[in-house]
Amino acid sequence: MVNATARSLPDLTVGELSRRSGVPASALRFYEDEGLIHSRRTAGNQRRYRRDTLRRVTFVRMSQRVGMPLSKIREVLALLPDDRTPTRADWTRISQCWQEDLNARIRRLEQLRDQLDDCVGCGCMSLAKCRLANPGDRLGAEGPGPRRVADHRGEGYED
Repeated sequence: MVNATARSLPDLTVGELSRRSGVPASALRFYEDEGLIHSRRTAGNQRRYRRDTLRRVTFVRMSQRVGMPLSKIREVLALLPDDRTPTRADWTRISQCWQEDLNARIRRLEQLRDQLDDCVGCGCMSLAKCRLANPGDRLGAEGPGPRRVADHRGEGYED
């Protein structure tokens, strides 16, 4: 529940939200165009953001930092209530939406880290070692790119 002090504070201008979040005003306008955040307009057609928008902007930035596409960020933010400030329970609930996806990304990054020096990506340039890991360039028949590091869906796999 929002306390009386938070409710009595004025909404943020785009400049204030930019300063508080560290996100350029142009990016905030882009986020709004993409449906990630929302504002209301004053009589003078100026944007005003509820104070809880600051948390949403932070969530967007953190999500982008771990490689989440804006479409997935938008889907998850749509699960937050519009009629009230999201609670800790709301944020916990939506953070669980990505547990499996984040764990898969971590596994792929670990695999990349562990295999990068061995195989930049069979279908590559037939280094001597590739004759052992990829006899007859069998992976080359599957198409271009790093076949051992990532398959066509972007998921890592082992030979």
